[in-house]
Amino acid sequence: MLREADIPLAARAAELVVETHHFIAPRLRAGLTLAQIDRMVAETLDRLGTVSAFLHYSTGRYPAFPSYACLSVNDVVVHGTAGMTIEPLKRGDVISVDIGVRHRGWNGDAAWTYIIEEASAEARRLCECGIEALRRGVEQLQVGYPLIRWAQAVQQCVEVEYGFHCVERLGGHGLGCGEKHLHDPPHLANAVSPYPGDWPDAQFRLVPGLLLAVEPIIAAGTSEVVQRPRQWPIRTADGSLSVHYEHDVLITASGPRVLTAGLEALPMIVG
Repeated sequence: MLREADIPLAARAAELVVETHHFIAPRLRAGLTLAQIDRMVAETLDRLGTVSAFLHYSTGRYPAFPSYACLSVNDVVVHGTAGMTIEPLKRGDVISVDIGVRHRGWNGDAAWTYIIEEASAEARRLCECGIEALRRGVEQLQVGYPLIRWAQAVQQCVEVEYGFHCVERLGGHGLGCGEKHLHDPPHLANAVSPYPGDWPDAQFRLVPGLLLAVEPIIAAGTSEVVQRPRQWPIRTADGSLSVHYEHDVLITASGPRVLTAGLEALPMIVG
């Protein structure tokens, strides 16, 4: 829970994530490798006087993450690494860039999805869905509301209105100060489980001072994913396209304060 004195520091961490996205986005293009993009992120973070919250991060369940950013292309849902392929980006590729920083101890963590140079109808609609689901979900982050209202809003948008799929078991989280608090409780599922007890935090009620990273993670063809044991990344089970959008949101008595609102000015198509 943030104290009043913590808010400027947490807000600055979020702003640094936004600034990094704004530097990277116009430079994404066909022909770049993921290693080159990751190096661009590293150099940008260094220029801004901050560090990656992801590089070498580990919860103990998986090996330490090897990249400065998560770079997830096409069917890669989340946690794509700079070394997972040497193939350069191609025209029409969809890439989600998830950037985390640690500023004076505080974590900022936000993702946005870009289409390289030319968008298929499906890719454009999937991105539009992700942006709209994020917007609608954030509207439900009001003091006193249970988290299930976030999931209901996101799921209604994604699955009912757009006909896509919320990726199972992946979702948002609390944010705190220090390496051990990059992924804090509560867990924010993006869909309501049909199994009672499957999401213990569903009825958690929001309180002022709570800082959340909220993130619709959406696939075109399935909610199911595949992953090699103890290895990155996570992919859609059917090879369909996926997108990932993430904001840092501070819960306040006057409503949700989106610390990463500057991401919404980013272009969908780049290059």
